Amino acid sequence: MRKVYCDYCGRQAEYVDSKVIYGKSYGMMYLCRNCMAYVGVHKGTDKPLGRLANAELRYWKKRAHAVFDPLWQRGRFRGHRNAAYGWLAQKMGLPVEQTHIGMFDVAQCRKAIHIIENETRGGSSRG
Repeated sequence: MRKVYCDYCGRQAEYVDSKVIYGKSYGMMYLCRNCMAYVGVHKGTDKPLGRLANAELRYWKKRAHAVFDPLWQRGRFRGHRNAAYGWLAQKMGLPVEQTHIGMFDVAQCRKAIHIIENETRGGSSRG
C-alpha cells in the first residue's frame, strides 16, 4: 500500500472506500480525516489521481475542469485531451508530466482558468 501524505497537515492519509465521503461506493480513495482532504485513485490501483484536495481546492479544480474539458471535448483540441494538456503545459511553463488538473494547487488552477478563458475568448493566450 502506498503512503500518501496530506499537503495541508502532513499526516498520512487513509486508504478508504469512497462511501465514507459520498455515501455510495465509487471506488477507493485517500482521505485525510484531519483536513477532510481526499483524492480518488486510478481504477484497479492504489495510485492517486492527483493530490489530496480540501474543499477550496476541490472548488477550483471543478472550475478548471469546467473550462478545460470543453476545450478538448469539442473545442480547439477536439478529442485530443493529451494535446490540450501539452498546450496548457507550454502556456503555464510546466513540464507536461506535471500538467494535469488533478495535480494542481489553487494558484495553478486559477492560472489555468485564466489562460483557457483567454484562449476561448480569442485573447492573447493563443499559441
